[in-house]
Amino acid sequence: MGAAVSRAIRNFNLENRAEREISKMKPSPAPRHPSTKSLLREQLSHHPEIKGEVARKDDKLLSFLRDVYVDSKDPVSSVKVTDAGKRQEPKEFRLVKGQDFNMMSIKNIPKGKISIVEALTLLNNHKLYPETWTAEKIAEEYCLEQKDVKSLLKYFVTFEVKIIPPEDKKAIPSK
Repeated sequence: MGAAVSRAIRNFNLENRAEREISKMKPSPAPRHPSTKSLLREQLSHHPEIKGEVARKDDKLLSFLRDVYVDSKDPVSSVKVTDAGKRQEPKEFRLVKGQDFNMMSIKNIPKGKISIVEALTLLNNHKLYPETWTAEKIAEEYCLEQKDVKSLLKYFVTFEVKIIPPEDKKAIPSK
């Protein structure tokens, strides 16, 4: 209902408004600064041929302007563009580690990448057994770069629950 009302208001008296806009005077050039008016009058008084030269149309220049044709093309990018329908698959894959989480949708993972479950598993293994699961062993096991594994172990930690025992005997015991 609101669209019909707004359309009626928008189209009200459309032809008259369009005719009024078309019949308006064309915009005049911007007024010159007062300081330049005296300089222009002085130059025109010394060189009266300039006034005719400024107002005259030069046919030679107009023909040059008509002959100008600009053809623009985007530069060829260095990145090869593939079809949107075809997705380029990485060449090397590895099998998923630890199938106990029922990850049937993931068949294989590109080398150099890990799944969320694998990331949590390796972070937990490193937290529990840091001498066994070093950055070098994790990088070798999951086909990752060693600097990435070191950054992963440095900046990411798994969720940890700490149960703090009550200090006094009147506290409610946990079940």
